[in-house]
Amino acid sequence: MTEARTAPRTVICMKWGTLYSAAYVNVLYNACRAHITGDFRFVCLTDDASGFLPEVEHFPIPDMGLSEFDWKKGGWAKLSVFKEELYDITGRCLFLDLDSVVTGSLDEMFDYPGDVVVIDSSENWRGGTGAAPSAMTSVFAFTVGQHPEVYERFMADHAGMVSKYRIEQVYLQGEITEGGLAFWPREWLVSFKWHLRRPALVGLVLPPRAAPDSCRVIAFHGDPRPIDLVRPGMWGIGPHWGRGSVPWAVDYWRSNGGDPGRD
Repeated sequence: MTEARTAPRTVICMKWGTLYSAAYVNVLYNACRAHITGDFRFVCLTDDASGFLPEVEHFPIPDMGLSEFDWKKGGWAKLSVFKEELYDITGRCLFLDLDSVVTGSLDEMFDYPGDVVVIDSSENWRGGTGAAPSAMTSVFAFTVGQHPEVYERFMADHAGMVSKYRIEQVYLQGEITEGGLAFWPREWLVSFKWHLRRPALVGLVLPPRAAPDSCRVIAFHGDPRPIDLVRPGMWGIGPHWGRGSVPWAVDYWRSNGGDPGRD
C-alpha cells in the first residue's frame, strides 16, 4: 500500500463513460489552479485517464459493485469517496462535478465549517425562505475517513438503498450521522438553469446572465452542459432553449486551456 502523505487540500472529480471528455478534467484543473492559493492536489477518479494533463493525478473509481442502472441513475459512485481509506488521499477535500464552472476563490470552501458541506438545492437556493434544506452533491467538501458509515451502509444493502433514496444526494442527507451535514452560503454557488438561464423562449433572443461577483462555482446540473454554451448553434431543452455561443462561457473555456473548436 502506498504510504499516505498529508495533503491539506485536495480537489476531487470523477469521470466515467464517454459523456465528458478529458478536456473537462483539464479545464477544471486549470480553473482550480487559478482560484486556489498555494499548494493543492487535483485528483480524478476515473475509468479512463487518457488525455489528462500531467498535473492531474488519477486513480480508478473504487469498485462498489454498482449495476448498469446505478451508473446511469444518480451519482452513486460519489459515495466511494467516503471510504475510511481513499488511496493515499488525506485531509480536507473539495469534490466538484466535471461540469462545474469555477468563477471565484475556492480557498474558503476548504475551511467552511461542517463535516460534509453540500449545496441546499431547495427553494431557499432559488430565492425562497424557510424551506427544508435539500442536499445536492454537485459541489461538496468532506474530510477523508470522517464519515465511513456513508459508504459502509450503502455497501451493506445496495438494492435497498437505491430503492429507498433513488439518487445519492438524497441518500447522503438521509444516512449521514446526525449533525454531520452543513450547507454552503447561498451566494457562493449559482445554478445555471435556475439563476443564469433566461425564462422560456427568452433565451432565443437574450444570452444567459453572467454569474455575480459573489459566486465561487456555477453548477450545471442537467442540460445544457458548459461545452454546449461554447459551441455555436442551439442548446438546452425546450422551451428553455438558448442560441449561439455565450461569450463568458467561451472566455472561461479558452482561458483554462480548452479549445472551443475541438473539445
